[in-house]
Amino acid sequence: MKTSMLLLLGGLSFSSLAAHAQKRKMPPKPTANTVYDSVQQPAVPLGGTERYAQFLAAHQKYPATAMQKGIQGTVKVSFVVEKTGTVNEVKVETPVAPELDAEAIRLIKSGPKWTPAKHRNAVVRQRVVVPVSFVMSPGSTVTIGGPAKERPITTSAADIAASANPDRPAVVAPDRPTQPVGGNQAFFDWIEKNQQYPGLARKRNIQGKVMVEFMVQRDGSLTDARVIKKMGSGLDEEALRLIKAAPKWEPAMFQGKPMKQKMVLPVLFQL
Repeated sequence: MKTSMLLLLGGLSFSSLAAHAQKRKMPPKPTANTVYDSVQQPAVPLGGTERYAQFLAAHQKYPATAMQKGIQGTVKVSFVVEKTGTVNEVKVETPVAPELDAEAIRLIKSGPKWTPAKHRNAVVRQRVVVPVSFVMSPGSTVTIGGPAKERPITTSAADIAASANPDRPAVVAPDRPTQPVGGNQAFFDWIEKNQQYPGLARKRNIQGKVMVEFMVQRDGSLTDARVIKKMGSGLDEEALRLIKAAPKWEPAMFQGKPMKQKMVLPVLFQL
């Protein structure tokens, strides 16, 4: 008797499911303008992810006002890769600061075209999210256990490139990045106070920012200063003089030990 009841209940349950399935409506077919978040063949930048990473790193313009305030962070930007490969509907998903958000949007909009996504053998629109990181030390390096083990600090562009090169060694960031004694504002205040505006630049009414790269050593001293974005008229030489004469910084730290770190900062000249 028990066995018959079980079989009967099982048969009723199957019939109920079959009846429900007959009444269930099929999901609507996606339209030609549907934007997909997940696809079988994702969109990729023309030239590959590594070249796209290089583009982001090379064309990023760190807003001077944000740098002077010491504002850093990662702005997550979403956009739609159209069927033509163009980028559209660019917007900030994770804001950090107005000036950084605006620069992240500009950077993405100025980027190269993409190879569009494919889904079920058809070219489709896809929504993509790319993190744009703003750090005070783009391209920085830290030393781990000695000068022979320098590795780059990761940025968003490096993360994108790493996704295309999984066999490369993992990148390492310091536990505490280097910073000026007293903070970034104190350093920029020192620069402004000790700046000697070149006469030729003043005569020509030239102003702007000179990008200077330098190394912060383990003892906090600033060495190996060089200009990577020149302006001329004596501004480059004055920028180098200021960096070389600047007070020591607090060195970067990793696992309780100081290490050297490369920095790139602007020296502003305003009349």
